[in-house]
Amino acid sequence: MATTNLSNYDKATIPNAKRFRFGIVVSEWNPDITENLYLGAEQAFIENGVTKENIIRWDVPGSFELIYGCKRMIETQKLDAIIAIGNVIQGETKHFDFVCDGVTQGIKDLNIKYDIPVVFCVLTDNTKQQSIDRSGGKHGNKGIECAIAAIKMAALREF
Repeated sequence: MATTNLSNYDKATIPNAKRFRFGIVVSEWNPDITENLYLGAEQAFIENGVTKENIIRWDVPGSFELIYGCKRMIETQKLDAIIAIGNVIQGETKHFDFVCDGVTQGIKDLNIKYDIPVVFCVLTDNTKQQSIDRSGGKHGNKGIECAIAAIKMAALREF
């Protein structure tokens, strides 16, 4: 369980992101959660100097498809970082484990293979309420946290 509000950050410590272009790949599964995560990320980007024209959004059917969506975005768009936004909620079968593991490993592989950071913004919660709490609820919005991570990683690429 998160112990801090995911949306809290010190703007003075964040590099100005005006010069960067970001991609966001959003899963359509659990859209109430993923849309809130997207809105949090978009808000944080804009608050830190990114223009709307420099935020590219693509939607994919589910979290497992985030990997291919991010790969194609890397290959076809000139970007400084990408955020993969998804939500997987524990059910009664092992499907949860396979999807979570596959998405985690796939995004890790993209970070190893390509020179574009892909930030993991996939909520993997036990309950819908936990996802709500982390997508704009009592624990803040993981989308904001991931946008800040994407800005920092984009700035790291300049070294």
